[in-house]
Amino acid sequence: MSDTSTRLPTMTWAAAVPDRVSYPVQLVQPDGRRVLDREHAALVADVGPDKLRQLYEDMVVARRIDAEGTALQRQGQLGLWAPLLGQEAAQIGSAHALCADDYVFCSYREAGVAYQRGVDPAQITRLWRGAAHSCWDPAEINMTNPAIVVGAQGLHATGYAYAAHLDGAEIAVITYFGDGATSQGDIAEALGFAASWSAPVVFFCQNNQWAISAPVRVQSATPIARRAYGYGIPGVQVDGNDALAVLAVTRQAVARARAGGGPSFIEAITYRMGPHTTADDPTRYRTAAETELWQQRDPIDRLRRLLEREELWDSEFEQRVRARSDEVGTRLRTATIEMPDPDPMELFEHVYTTEHPLIDAERREYAAYLKGADL
Repeated sequence: MSDTSTRLPTMTWAAAVPDRVSYPVQLVQPDGRRVLDREHAALVADVGPDKLRQLYEDMVVARRIDAEGTALQRQGQLGLWAPLLGQEAAQIGSAHALCADDYVFCSYREAGVAYQRGVDPAQITRLWRGAAHSCWDPAEINMTNPAIVVGAQGLHATGYAYAAHLDGAEIAVITYFGDGATSQGDIAEALGFAASWSAPVVFFCQNNQWAISAPVRVQSATPIARRAYGYGIPGVQVDGNDALAVLAVTRQAVARARAGGGPSFIEAITYRMGPHTTADDPTRYRTAAETELWQQRDPIDRLRRLLEREELWDSEFEQRVRARSDEVGTRLRTATIEMPDPDPMELFEHVYTTEHPLIDAERREYAAYLKGADL
């Protein structure tokens, strides 16, 4: 994990999030060569060797978290897991653009963002194992728990951002969702409200090309980022497998939000290398050739090639990253397997903020059932 991001100076509307939907912003090519883009390169000019290495390490650890989650589900230790394989640059690059007081509203796939925000790996699987109502305490890291209702977090983020604005808090709020969620009414309503009330929220769409088995062309006949213009919100497309480019455009958007410039929309073009969830079989709706094409654009391989080109790669660093990955993977796996079962009566906690007669009655009935049941 890295330290919180450096706050950028206030930017004008035009400079904050330019129209880049004609082609995605890219700063590093798949072969590791840098791209000449003075405007966006300037936004990550402070990213030196240590920061580049930290980005790489966090992406490798995020992939390890995902690999463990998938394996644990296959082994019967989790009820479900939503893989992030292939989306590490989109998650880690954007998370590195945030400050500690910014707030994150996630979907169900942002385990990488959670790790970068400071979530203990031992907590990441609590919800997916069915051992708790949530994974972590949102107040500790300013990030919500996984949201299963597709697109709902867009409304939550917009409301929180507007309330923060009314309170005078100079923060940014970011909400993550996939390309499929852009077809949900909740996202449309969130965009409309955010634009009308100039809420300081960044809409971050991880366009991973598939909404379960529906390809992105079914979701939109035009670049998804261009939809934002219908609401008066500036939008930008970015190569979502390029961690530096993602960091740059997210810094633009959050700086604009903090400065009172209103909402922004980022479409990160990436690819879901694995299944939608562990209940899905992607071989039934997409070809091996397509997957192989995107494997050549692997975000972790890309950043490693950049490090190698710039002579920032050595065996000592490689061993450090491997050790950190093993440490996190072991902690996550051990904590999951040893996780105690919850008290059945905890089912009735945190349903209402105050006592409720219906919950009280149900609690009594369930307690009587447990007392008489042969468990």
